[in-house]
Parts: sequence; C-alpha cells; structure tokens
Amino acid sequence: MRYLMTARPSDTAPDEKLYVEMGRFVEELTAAGVLLATGGLEPGGVLVSCAGGDISVTDGPFAEAKEAVAGFALIEVRSKEEAIELARRFRRIVGDGESVVQQVFGP
Repeated sequence: MRYLMTARPSDTAPDEKLYVEMGRFVEELTAAGVLLATGGLEPGGVLVSCAGGDISVTDGPFAEAKEAVAGFALIEVRSKEEAIELARRFRRIVGDGESVVQQVFGP
C-alpha cells in the first residue's frame, strides 16, 4: 500500500540537529525500501480549475503560509497503521506542525 505524507511548515527554524536526525530517518526508510520519493514544495503553485467547461489558471499562493504544504514523502508500507507510525516518527523529529497521511490508489 502506498501513502502520501504531506507536512505543513512550522514556525521554528530548522537547526543542525534536525538535519542530522532527518538524514538518518530518510536513510533508514530508503534502505528498508519504504521511501519511494520525497521533496519540498514551492509555497505558491498554480491553480487550474474547470467550471462549466471553462478552464481558468490562477497563480498562487492561495492559503496562509501556515496552511500550505511544505513537503511530501511517498512511502510503500503494509498497512495504514505503519504509515501513521512513520508520520508520528517524522513529527517527533521535526516538532510542532501538522502532517496529513493519505492512501494513494492506482498503479
């Protein structure tokens, strides 16, 4: 089962300890074959929407900075509970903030 874990930014600035701990976490998940992809996301983006057949394109940002998604990890695990546990470990490393875990369907 694949899950997308997204994280919103926190108000605290990262320090060297955070980078070291996160590096170990990423190495562990990569070596276990669990981590498929990670990345940070630009704060703005582009919204492409359709209403009544009309397509519109709007440049971001769209939400307050604290509500925007800052990064993601795509993981492959055996269960939803395992995905949630990895998200809990991630939050323990980075501290305050929010993460969302969603199952990815399809090939």
